[in-house]
Amino acid sequence: MGSQEVSNVDWQGKHVTVAGLGVSGIPAARVLHGLGAVVTVVNDGDDERSRVQAAELEAQGITVRLGDGATLPESTELIVTTPGWKPDKPLFAAAAEAGVPVWGDVELAWRLRGPDAAPWLAVTGTNGKTTTVRMLASILEAAGLRTAAVGNIGVSLLDAVLGEETYDVLAVELSSYQLHWSPSVRAHSAAVLNLAPDHLDWHGSMEAYVADKGRIYEGNTVACVYNVADPATEDLVREADVEEGCRAIGFTLGAPGPSQLGVVDGILVDRAFVTNRQKQAQELAEVTDVNPPAPHNIANALAAAALARAFGVAPAAVRDGLRAFRPDPHRIEHVADVAGVAYIDDSKATNTHAAEASLASYDPIVWIAGGLAKGATFDELVTGCAKRLRGVVLMGADRALIREALARHAPEVPVTDLDRTDTGAMSEAVREAARLARPGDTVLMAPACASMDMFVNYNKRGEAFADAVRTLAAESA
Repeated sequence: MGSQEVSNVDWQGKHVTVAGLGVSGIPAARVLHGLGAVVTVVNDGDDERSRVQAAELEAQGITVRLGDGATLPESTELIVTTPGWKPDKPLFAAAAEAGVPVWGDVELAWRLRGPDAAPWLAVTGTNGKTTTVRMLASILEAAGLRTAAVGNIGVSLLDAVLGEETYDVLAVELSSYQLHWSPSVRAHSAAVLNLAPDHLDWHGSMEAYVADKGRIYEGNTVACVYNVADPATEDLVREADVEEGCRAIGFTLGAPGPSQLGVVDGILVDRAFVTNRQKQAQELAEVTDVNPPAPHNIANALAAAALARAFGVAPAAVRDGLRAFRPDPHRIEHVADVAGVAYIDDSKATNTHAAEASLASYDPIVWIAGGLAKGATFDELVTGCAKRLRGVVLMGADRALIREALARHAPEVPVTDLDRTDTGAMSEAVREAARLARPGDTVLMAPACASMDMFVNYNKRGEAFADAVRTLAAESA
């Protein structure tokens, strides 16, 4: 099948293997089956949930093999994989040996677009992707455009490109996993927000992780948006093979140079999409229009604005879209003020890079941290925030790694180490943080770790924190 557009392919009778059940595997299997392909779904797991999902697919005429995700089904002509499957899976080695191409669900969606499909404005990065994509969608809506925030954000791209609703443009979040399996995707314009070590167990190395992120720039037609403060993102722009006339557009929290967006005297300004970028700057919005106006969130807003401006959106729509935007829960979310202390839920800070941005937004801080480290180290994070810390409360499986980094780089900061993982652990953590805090301080739950050691996901962890804070507030009233 090579790289030809799927719209030109006769799917009738094509043998396609879908690797993995779940939020992207099941829709892919159904779509391919509906196109007339002979679909086999393979899945490593064979638990109760998988069996229920398999029964539903089999009732539609789709073959499902549970408990065997390693063997390439006979006659397979294409594999469509869910993003979570690592590239070193035996199934993919078998596919390579047999000359069978492997696509992700995003690649499939791209190839199934119609001739008048909406262009994609795409966003990736270690942190801030979802917020930036949702800001972008809000700006595009304020401009009167039919749009949706899709991709890794929870809305299936397959649904977006094959559904009855038509769009003028799509705001697309793409993870490094998705980009790895998307060789043909060509965005109108794209942004890499930042790069920090993450998911290295999946990619195998930082170099491989960065290379997959960089795929988002391939074939861009109007703008490659990069982070001036993160030179590695600009390096990816230089390496990308783009359409002639595509421009490199930087965003910065400082005053922007030509072909950049930045901040001047509390104003977000554009020196990229103006008639004379050497001498002119266009006001877009005020810093106070960004909710919340933390530094890393202002950077997100600038990246979203750059992509919108690349699509021709007027300055007033940038302002109106940012004003209308409301962040998702558990992203530097203010829960309550109790006894003069602000309590902030940033449970979404599941890695050190995200926690670093959070910690840079407040001073002084009582920091609640810990969970599953995913191979991370914490020396650099602690060194950067040490002067801001009033105290630290640690919890979770890998809290010792953070405790040891604090002992090395912030030995004077008081640390409470909670050796418990029961449902009351978060309540105790909040009480310990309240004991350490003084009026004017911020208690910040930015764990720098994943949540699955104690909670189903970061949402549940954030809810536990918020519940504990509200209980504390009620007792203090």
